[in-house]
Amino acid sequence: MANGRGPDRNGAMGPGGGRPGRTRFQQVVYWGSVAAVWGMIFLATVVLVFAMDLPDTSKLYEVTRQPSVSYLDRSGTLLAVRGSQYAPPVDLDELPKYVPDAFVAIEDQHFYWHPGFNPWGIARSQLWNLTHRGGPLRGGSTITQQLARNLFLSADQNMRRKIQELILSFWLELRFSKKEILALYMNRVGFGAGAYGIEAAAQRYFNTTASQLTLPQAALLAGLIKGPSRYSPLADSERAARRADVVLRTMVKTKKITEEERLAAIAKPVRVSRSLANQNAQYFVDWVDGQVRSLVGEPTEDLIVETTLDLPIQVAGENSLRAIVERDKKARGVEQASMVALDGEGRVRAYVGGVSYIDSQFDRASNAHRQAGSAFKPFVYLTAMEQGRTPNDPVVDEPVTIGNWSPRNYDGRFSGPMILQTALAKSINTVAAKLASEVGTGNVATTARRLGITGPIQTDPSMALGAVEVTPVEMAQAYAPFANGGYSARAYGIERIRTAGGQILYDKSLQREGRAQVIGTPALQYMNQMMRQVPAVGTGTRANIAGYDLAGKTGTTSDYKDAWYVGYTGGFVAAVWVGKDNNKPMVQVTGGNAPAEIWRGFMTAALPRLAVQAIPGGAAPIAAPARDTISDQIGDLIGQEHREGAPEEEEPRPAPPPASNAPKGPPPVLY
Repeated sequence: MANGRGPDRNGAMGPGGGRPGRTRFQQVVYWGSVAAVWGMIFLATVVLVFAMDLPDTSKLYEVTRQPSVSYLDRSGTLLAVRGSQYAPPVDLDELPKYVPDAFVAIEDQHFYWHPGFNPWGIARSQLWNLTHRGGPLRGGSTITQQLARNLFLSADQNMRRKIQELILSFWLELRFSKKEILALYMNRVGFGAGAYGIEAAAQRYFNTTASQLTLPQAALLAGLIKGPSRYSPLADSERAARRADVVLRTMVKTKKITEEERLAAIAKPVRVSRSLANQNAQYFVDWVDGQVRSLVGEPTEDLIVETTLDLPIQVAGENSLRAIVERDKKARGVEQASMVALDGEGRVRAYVGGVSYIDSQFDRASNAHRQAGSAFKPFVYLTAMEQGRTPNDPVVDEPVTIGNWSPRNYDGRFSGPMILQTALAKSINTVAAKLASEVGTGNVATTARRLGITGPIQTDPSMALGAVEVTPVEMAQAYAPFANGGYSARAYGIERIRTAGGQILYDKSLQREGRAQVIGTPALQYMNQMMRQVPAVGTGTRANIAGYDLAGKTGTTSDYKDAWYVGYTGGFVAAVWVGKDNNKPMVQVTGGNAPAEIWRGFMTAALPRLAVQAIPGGAAPIAAPARDTISDQIGDLIGQEHREGAPEEEEPRPAPPPASNAPKGPPPVLY
């Protein structure tokens, strides 16, 4: 024992006390085998524990989804699909080879070689995440792992879910071929915009089939998988294009395409379908989407909703609104706008709830209650006409006090004697305030409700100048009787609802009741005669379009917080609002400039599409007034500043809470 050796063959230990004759290599193998056995036992235990509550895999091919609702414009053009959209699964053999190649290249380059998971990929991603804290995380999931997660598991980030994902991935690899796994993946993965599967995505984004996808289209769709909202061509077309180019470059690197093919692909503009690019129509879809269930209940099968919207007119409204807001954003502080256009029966033909649906889904057309300003004055004047006044009645623009309130005109001056027609065209505040006091503010409120204002109407004296909160929808439907011969026209957007199989569930034409006459004669004639003067020689001349019979009214609130123009021709009316969501003042924006210009741009494009009529009633038979009763001709009284859209100052009011931020519109063209 003195030499440190163990017993010999007769019982003595070998060197170092090990088994006799076992080399160090043999010892490593021995203990490695022991560790492997225990490791396998441990792994089997882990698999058993985490496999006990694995989800049922027997329903692999079943698809559970909410029914979809497709919205069509009045000519049948698709506006939007709400709910999940699935299409029949596609066979990979029917797709151009570059379509599956794009997904494999960007999502899992070693897809055809790993057993369901890639240990090196997982290790690399974890090393990156540890060394780049605070930045975007990298994932090491394979296509098989993503499929397992999409089919069977939640998106929760925890160890149990990750281990179950690995177990299911291995099971999928044992159960299916690589081709079958890739087909399952491409037919189930989400592409954003409510589309699931490559066929639905091709239809939703490009209005084509998966078998007809081009190489740049395939690259864009493959690039979406990493983040459907972040890389959507609607959210940021430049980011989506850069991501698609990353896909193409990876395909070159993995020898799926050549560099020449990549250059040819990026040279072709990729355009998303017009219905998807037209995101502002989504404000309208939101508005009618909430009405579908109240009309037919919760859908149990796919529905098709035929709406009243006219997409070309809608696009004209979006373009005009966006152009004027962009022009006046810096110089005048214009941030938001909205517009609603109706025909004479109340059909909504255009509906723009804001500058950009992508940036803000808050609908200003029906949910933003803003003070009407002088756009409310026609209800005052109509009440007066119904009580026996005429447009030629003489009035005096002079200081007036009603209770403890003294309204003032914008320029701080008083024009003296004039007629009611001139007072409305020039938007004289003192005359409107006195007139409302004489006819009764309660009667004015009744008139406004009768025509279509549905919200609360306060009856303080200041209501004469528009200290009443309204929406563009309300204003459009309240002005519609002036345009359609005096009949009520409540705004609506749904004509028909049917199932995908053709069963009619709702038909507006069968529900329609006789419309009440809400303005009689001669009051209607008088009002149309007076409001024709506003775009002709009054505060709304920037809304005038030569050759058309037009009428309307401007509206501006105190400190330029809200500006309106509500105008009409025979059988068609459009209401435009401009302002800021946070209720802060703009810079001298009045109803006669930005809103009137938006209205004019929209109507210039819309009028040729409409069956244009003269405003009903013609001119009322009014004797010519004596010159000394109006102090001078209307043009002299109004002056150049009012012909150019000078503001009418109204009374102050409390500010509502902010609703959203200013937007940027998404271009639908990539590359």
